[in-house]
Parts: sequence; C-alpha cells; structure tokens
Amino acid sequence: MLGLAPRKLHPKVPRFHGEGGKYRLTAAGGLAALSLDALTSVVYGPEAIVLALVAAGVSATSATLPIALVIAGLLGVLVISYRQVIAVHPNGGGSYAVAKEDLGRRTSLLAAASLVVDYILTVAVSLAAGAASLASAFPALGDHLLAVCLTGLAVLTAVNLRGIADSARVLMAPMALFAAGVLAVVVVGLFRSHPVAVVGTAQTFHISEAFGVLLLLKAFSAGCTALTGIEAIANAVPMFREPRVRRAQHTEVLLGVLLATMVLGLVLLIRRHHVVPREGVTIVAQLAAGAFGTGWVYYAFTLITTLALALAANTSFGSLPVLMSLLAKDNRLPHLFSLRAERPVHRFGVVALALVACVLLVAVDAQLHRLLPLFAIGVFVGFTISQIGLVRYWKTRRPDGWVPRVAVSAFGAALTAVAGVVLLTTKFVSGAWFVALVVPLCMLLFSRIEHYYTSVTNALNRRRTLRPPVPVPTTVIVPLGEVDEIAERALTAACSLASDVVVVTAQDEQQKAEAMREKWARWNPGVRLDVISSPEHTLVRPLMAYVERAVGDGKHVAVLIPQVEPQHRRYRVLENQRGLLLAGLLSTRGQVIVCLLPVRVGPADLVSE
Repeated sequence: MLGLAPRKLHPKVPRFHGEGGKYRLTAAGGLAALSLDALTSVVYGPEAIVLALVAAGVSATSATLPIALVIAGLLGVLVISYRQVIAVHPNGGGSYAVAKEDLGRRTSLLAAASLVVDYILTVAVSLAAGAASLASAFPALGDHLLAVCLTGLAVLTAVNLRGIADSARVLMAPMALFAAGVLAVVVVGLFRSHPVAVVGTAQTFHISEAFGVLLLLKAFSAGCTALTGIEAIANAVPMFREPRVRRAQHTEVLLGVLLATMVLGLVLLIRRHHVVPREGVTIVAQLAAGAFGTGWVYYAFTLITTLALALAANTSFGSLPVLMSLLAKDNRLPHLFSLRAERPVHRFGVVALALVACVLLVAVDAQLHRLLPLFAIGVFVGFTISQIGLVRYWKTRRPDGWVPRVAVSAFGAALTAVAGVVLLTTKFVSGAWFVALVVPLCMLLFSRIEHYYTSVTNALNRRRTLRPPVPVPTTVIVPLGEVDEIAERALTAACSLASDVVVVTAQDEQQKAEAMREKWARWNPGVRLDVISSPEHTLVRPLMAYVERAVGDGKHVAVLIPQVEPQHRRYRVLENQRGLLLAGLLSTRGQVIVCLLPVRVGPADLVSE
C-alpha cells in the first residue's frame, strides 16, 4: 500500500493468535471484538444530551433530535476518515504510532497522554454506567453504586491478572444481545402509542439556563460521548483476515451504520414519548420499560446492558497495559511496565490501571454524571491527531488523487478539532479542567522520564572504546546468625565466588558471642569468623559499619546475604526481613556488590527429632 513502512499495532485491540487466517477476524468477528466500547456508549450518550437540555426546561429536550443528527453527521465524517486511516496504516493506525512516526515527539507525547486518560475514564465510565443500569432494575442497589463499581473493578483486575486472552467468540454473544436488545427497544417503542410502564421517581426541574447557542453547544459536547471507541477498528487492521484492509473498512462502515441507527433510534423514542430524567433509573431503562413493561424481558435487557458495559471496561485492561509497555520501551515510562508474566500479562500496567480507576471512582462516588464531563476530550484529541497525520502523509508522498484525500482528512481534522475545543470549553467548569490539567502533567512526566533514560544512556556511553576487564581480588562478607544448613549453603556459594571469605556475626551479649565461637570451632569450615558487638540490640547498623570499614581499607567487597524463602508465598511475611533491609541499604554504595542467596525451605526440609 503506497510503499508503507511497517508500523506498530496500537494497543487498544484484543489479541488473537494462530498461523495464517484461522484465528483472524472476519467482518462480523471484528464488529464483535472491537465495537463494544463504541456501541455501549449509546447507554449514556443520548442521556447526556437530555441532561444538558433539561437545564432550560422540559420543552428544551425537543432539540435532542437535531443535536443527535449533527452528531450522526460527525460520525459519518469520522467513518470516512478512518477508512482512509485503515488504507494508509494497514499495520495499525493508532494515534500514538501515527504521531510518533509522522508528527514528531511532542505530538506523540500528547497522543500518549490523551490515550492514557481515555483508557482510565473508559473503565470508570463503563463501570459507573453499568452500576446505574443495574440499579435501574434493582433499586436496592441505588445506595451502593460505589460498592458495585469497586466489586466489578476487583473482578476485572483479578481476571486480567490471571491473563485470560480476549476472544471474538466470547464477545460475539454479548455484543449481539446488546445490539439486538437496543434495536428491539427502538422498534417496539416506536410502534407503541405510549409507554407500557413508567419506572423511576419523577423529578422537578428548575430552569437554570436560557435556551440558546451555548446550551446547544453544551448538549452537543455531552452527546459526543457516544462517539468514543470508533477508532478501535482502525487500530486493529492486522487482526483481520485477508484482504484485511477491505474487511476492516467494511467493519468500520458497519459500526458507523449500527451506532448511528441506535443513537438516532433512541433519540426518536425519547422525543416521541417525551422521556426526561427520573430519579433512580437511566434513560435507556425508561425506554426499555416503556417498550417491554417491567417483566422478565426488562430485567434480562438490564443484565445484558450491564454485562456489555463491564466488557467495554475490560477493553482498557487489555489495551492500556500494552500502551504502557510501548511507552516503557520508548523510555517514556519506567521499564518495569514492559515486563510480562508467563501468561503473558503486563501485571504492573493492570495494577496501575486498577488503582487509578479505583481512586477516580471513589472521588466521584461512582456518579456517572460527574464522570461524563471528563470523558471524550482525550478521544477527540486522538481523532484530530490521526487526521492531521493523514494530511502529513498525503502531502509528503503525493500519490495520484492526493488532493481530494488531503481535503477530506483536513476537513475531518478541522471538524474534530472544533468539536474537541467545544467539549473542553463547555465542560471546563463541570470538570474538564481536570483533564486539561492531567494531560499536560502526563506529557511532562513522560518527557522527564525520557530525559532521565537519555542521560543514563549518554553517561554509560561517553567513552567510544571500552577497556578490557581486569580481575580484582574481592573479599566476600557473609553475615550469619547461626551455624546451620543456611550457613553451609551460604559458605559454599561464597567460596565459589572468591578465595577471601569472611563470616560476620553480630551478637548483643558476650555469652552468645562465646557460644557462636565454640560452634564455629567445632564445625571448622576453614573460613574466618568475625564476631562484632551489638549492645543496642540492632544487627543491621553494626554490619553496615563493618562493611564501611572494609571498603575504607581499599578492598573490593561483595556481601552475600542468605535469605530464607518459604515454598508458599503466604509464609513470606513470617520470615525475617532483615536481610532484605541490609541489601537495600548496601545497594546505595557503589563500591559494594550485593548478592542475595535464596534458600528454599519447605515441609520436605523439616526433619523431626
């Protein structure tokens, strides 16, 4: 494709393994695996529009349909633009990868920071929306939304730490059931002259804003949360079967049509039945009750919606840790985030995401309306960066017909940039200021970490030629407290490292010191024993002083510290942690080599008298 260089796969995709095309995605599989994040946004997108408009009175909610039509038009532009992204970046068109290769370092930092914020908010918003949906059918949970969210977060974290890979087959059923349920609500509801049942408690709305352009812009920005997630297909092109570009483009169009149909259908239903927010239920729950009544179908739809939202939250657990791994490999996050467990799982990234999402949910008390003003801003930053990257791509290569392509990409970039500015300005006081503050701080953090790693690399490579290594006589110091099997293993290891080995023991009483000398003499391992006094009943400080004196005498010193390691992790807290403390203190001295010798002890090692 136009002489493309290979690009890294963007992380917001599920993983599929296998040779050839057996385990790759068809259009239907791609829609199932990659669309839940986008499709479930219809649960809170139309509701956000109504909540914004009702500030001017119930009659103002009639503007919901025109606003939804504008959002659907923006969705159409994005679908057309992302079809181009798929063609130009068949190896994954994520905004971070695009910015890093086409737009420079600072833009890539902005893309990375926006993605990180988006992933965290996706978890919080999806869980909060799922809890609100569940409470709509089970009102007793209404006072326990935070507990429901934290329980869901704990389950998702545990599952992802276990390393369960995503599968299109697993996601197919929830996606199909959710989409079918929403479409059924729309079709059945439109055929009814009035709602079958009304749920929730009526609210009194006090007019706090005048109906005008500013209110319409606020409602538009609130409804743009329904556009989150549509970039996932463009990021996952390598996951599709051949011809993968064509399949991915078809899937993008299918997602756009399905999402637009669901949004417009729900908004038509809201307008027809004059649905307004009610206490204790969501707008979608009201529409479902109006279409089906409050029987088993209503409860089944609620449970399906909750499950779909939970799986939408799970996409971030499969995506953000991978993004953090890429940032770590680019020296923009600590390298520990690039480590993977055997399963494989980026566990540090999973834990970091869970902790930040937990703090965010607690801070807003799991109230969805407090999270929505923060949402979608980072998404539109990514939209804009991807479109600008396309403009740069077309202008640089100038293939046949590049001018209209530049025009489409530039129009898409301008439209998403304007929408992003509208989102930021209209939501600023409501909480968007937090995103405007956090994104630059994340960029600064990435930049400082990158500067640190660059400085370290330069310091380690300041000499063009390296001298050959010269063996240096080294004294190995082994701190011990008893003459036992641990001492035998430690001395065996120490003597294999150097010929000069010294055992050091710190005793707080003279009687104990003499007893230690007698045991040592009876064993007679051929290694010198130095007994140092510890009258203050502290062992670490005297050992540190001993090592300091050895280093001060000009010796090269290595300290070998045996550490008991139980067979089961649950017993580790019962073991003496003094060795780890000593190792941590000694590691701050550049002249001392610190070696930890784990000594595995379990039931099989215990011998009864």
